[in-house]
Amino acid sequence: MTFTKWLPIASVLCLLASSASARLIDERNDIADDRSNAYAFTGGTIHVDADTSLEGTLLVREGRVVAVNEGAAVPAGYVEVPVNGLHLYPGFVDLDQHYGLGDAPKPAPFSFTDAEKLMPETEGAYAANDAIKSHYRASDHFKVDGEKAKELRTLGFTAVLTYQHDGIARGTGSLVLLGDDTHEAMVSADAATLYSFNKGSSAQGYPISIMGSVALLRQTYLDASWYAAQSPKPFTDLSLDGWIDSQSGPQIFRVTGWQDIERAKRIAEEFEVDYIYRAGGNEYQRLAVVEGQSLIVPLSFPEAPSVDDPYDARNVSLAEMKHWELAPSNPAMLVDAGASVAITARDAEKGFFDNLRKAIERGLSKQDALRALTETPATMLGTSDHLGSLKSGRVANIVVVEGELFDEDARVLDTYVSGVRYRVADQHQDYAGDYVLSVGNVSYDFAIEGKPGKPEGKITLAAADDEAGDGEEEAEPGTVKATLGFDGDLISVSYSMDDAGPVRLSGWKSEHAWQGRGTLANGDWTQWSLTPKPDQVVESTEEGDDSSKDEDGEDETFGSVTYPFAAYGSSELPQAETLLIRNVTVWTNEDDGIVEGADVLVADGKIAAIGNALSAGDARVIDGSGKHLTAGIIDEHAHIALSAVNDIAVNSGMVRMRDAIDSEDVNIYRNLAGGVTAAQLLHGSSNPVGGQSALVKMRWGKTPDEMLIEDADGFIKFALGENVKRSWNANSIRYPQTRMGVEQIYRDTFTRAEAYEQAWADYNALSRRQKERTSPPRRDLVLDTMAEIINGERFISCHSYVQSEINMLMHVAEDHDFRVNTFTHILEGYKVADKMAEHGAGGSTFSDWWNYKWEVIYAIPYNVALMTQAGVVSAINSDSQEMSRRLNQEAAKAVKYGGMSEQEAWKLVTLNPAKLLHLDDRMGSVAEGKDADLVLWNENPLS
Repeated sequence: MTFTKWLPIASVLCLLASSASARLIDERNDIADDRSNAYAFTGGTIHVDADTSLEGTLLVREGRVVAVNEGAAVPAGYVEVPVNGLHLYPGFVDLDQHYGLGDAPKPAPFSFTDAEKLMPETEGAYAANDAIKSHYRASDHFKVDGEKAKELRTLGFTAVLTYQHDGIARGTGSLVLLGDDTHEAMVSADAATLYSFNKGSSAQGYPISIMGSVALLRQTYLDASWYAAQSPKPFTDLSLDGWIDSQSGPQIFRVTGWQDIERAKRIAEEFEVDYIYRAGGNEYQRLAVVEGQSLIVPLSFPEAPSVDDPYDARNVSLAEMKHWELAPSNPAMLVDAGASVAITARDAEKGFFDNLRKAIERGLSKQDALRALTETPATMLGTSDHLGSLKSGRVANIVVVEGELFDEDARVLDTYVSGVRYRVADQHQDYAGDYVLSVGNVSYDFAIEGKPGKPEGKITLAAADDEAGDGEEEAEPGTVKATLGFDGDLISVSYSMDDAGPVRLSGWKSEHAWQGRGTLANGDWTQWSLTPKPDQVVESTEEGDDSSKDEDGEDETFGSVTYPFAAYGSSELPQAETLLIRNVTVWTNEDDGIVEGADVLVADGKIAAIGNALSAGDARVIDGSGKHLTAGIIDEHAHIALSAVNDIAVNSGMVRMRDAIDSEDVNIYRNLAGGVTAAQLLHGSSNPVGGQSALVKMRWGKTPDEMLIEDADGFIKFALGENVKRSWNANSIRYPQTRMGVEQIYRDTFTRAEAYEQAWADYNALSRRQKERTSPPRRDLVLDTMAEIINGERFISCHSYVQSEINMLMHVAEDHDFRVNTFTHILEGYKVADKMAEHGAGGSTFSDWWNYKWEVIYAIPYNVALMTQAGVVSAINSDSQEMSRRLNQEAAKAVKYGGMSEQEAWKLVTLNPAKLLHLDDRMGSVAEGKDADLVLWNENPLS
């Protein structure tokens, strides 16, 4: 499969001509028509592109634009097509359609309690994961869908990128014209390559999370690179063949919003690829993330939340309300931020023009709106020499509009696809003026008022007092309102002058008037006519529209974007300050212990000085009298601020929790309110080997990447026990299902990692010439991670309960010459504390959780005190979004259970977790030079 480029005109006449006679092979069962198909559109306003318009003549021949000329001269050989008073625009291009490909596949259901689907269901030499559908080509399945084509043409679209909305790697999409002939519709068979983080119809277990989707994409990039370098190929993988063949064209990534874009940008940087993002609609919330990016932007704005019922109203979040308010501003804000914006009608076809005008009201210029529908999408696909404008040589895709495109009363009348006309609507005639209505032997003055398409009739009565209908309360004195209807050359008029009933007239247009027959109020038939007066003056009744005004004529205002876009967000991010906290009780966690009446100076994000009577300089002074200052609490084991926690692969060492960070989670704010300033965000415990941890600071309002602790060591989640062997799932078929099997997983994995390391070492030892004749080993993200553990570059935090398994993992580690960093939960740690201390493992436990499942029945609240006495670096963690904001109280329980001193108890949630996370040189105590992650308490923090 290779990318189809635009070919010279002579070789693709089948795409460009408006007649079937242009086909290269043409067997017709009628008389051949060899006319030149040359047309001259005269009398209209021609919008050549978003920046150029003129009154003139548009010349089209054989489905292509020949020229746009000022004036109305029609060259010889052209058929004149009068478009007097109308506006001609380039046909719109939509880059996000599922058109002509049949029914879209449905997402596969998933349940943790079902039997796992471990293997792919796609038969043949395809990818080992069904979410990788890079072998798919829309061109192999495309067939014109007449009803959908008509719907899109009605909106002005003449070309679309159509692709299968299914899978993580979705294969290639085709650029097609919205004509009625499948043979002539295909412009570029493989116009773009598509991706997403949604695995779609794949029933396989892995991936089930956003971080799993990221890992699968990364591994596929690596596999394709390795596969492409093999000669000869060791096997055939049609999915990788498709992936490799499709990398040279445009790459479009479907996302759900700005957080997905931040994730995808990391992949783009790693593999040196430029993505076009099909946006989710909330990108205005983080313009810095999308600055300079290419975006396909939807117009599917949210409907107003229902707040009529007070119980419904209290379930509507501030974020939902603000998104409803600000979503229509998304296109304008993206353009202002320097993004390249194309607009898609997908999911908003019914309200497309209403929503487009709303976006213009919110600041999107009409020029940028037109550009986003024409030039920009064509440029994104590299087809601007053929689509997106009415310049010479472009395909004659034309939208004929009554009125200016973005005006409220504008209507699409015709779309031309490659020069072929498709009628959308009849033109509204402006019949406003003064007429004489003759009904039988009676004549009235008759005025037609209002805008084209919305005419109103008014009959002036000769004797207003006697003949005005009693029911005409809204009519002016001496007048009767009439209802008018126009349908091409046909007209209908109805009115009522008294209680006798309505007069109904129907007729047709004659040379200078309308005439016809109708029924009077008594049911008798009569002749009638409507004739313009000789001195008729056509008056426009249009009023100026100021879309920036509300119903009361006041300037409309909107709320600001907050960081994060949630409750308790701020319109401006807080900035680091120089602070002097005076006369405060400082819990140093250092040799000085608890110091009363001290001053603490903070500058440049660091603790600059601790002492008495420190100079304030230009610092903001905070009175600490009667208050307590501590280092920020560090939660060694947390799952907050994550959009996903578990993936399902037995060894999920390739997934990264950084790819699942949700910086909008209100629990970040709540943790700050509880004194927590940093945490390790861990993968769940469904797998023997879980994902790589994310170490974060609670930087409320920052993006996920900005929350990460700079230059922190790498950690990873391991797990033992009931969760891993899936004892809770009677339907499970996944290995391992015993504690012995869990050990074997570890031994197999580390043995493979050692062999993997050796293979790379052997390859790297080759000379340059030898490397040219030898393929490198295949990069494996799982084995990369396992090798990091063996080499002391990544550290294990292991979910654990039972002493036998704790011993087992320490033996496995020692057999492979590394150490387990931390056993977390470890409710039987008091039984093996001496062995942990000898091994060098730390313990991070609960304060007093016990008896919530079988393997924790031997838990005791003295666990942390006993481990500490044995020389184990011990901490208390939360594993709970509620407990995480009360860790000061959890630490206090160690004073009650085990008799620990206040200072030692406080270290359980500050300095000790910092040691376990290798961050104690930067945080965990109040010492000069450390990060100014500080908490000011109004009472003793263990109170």
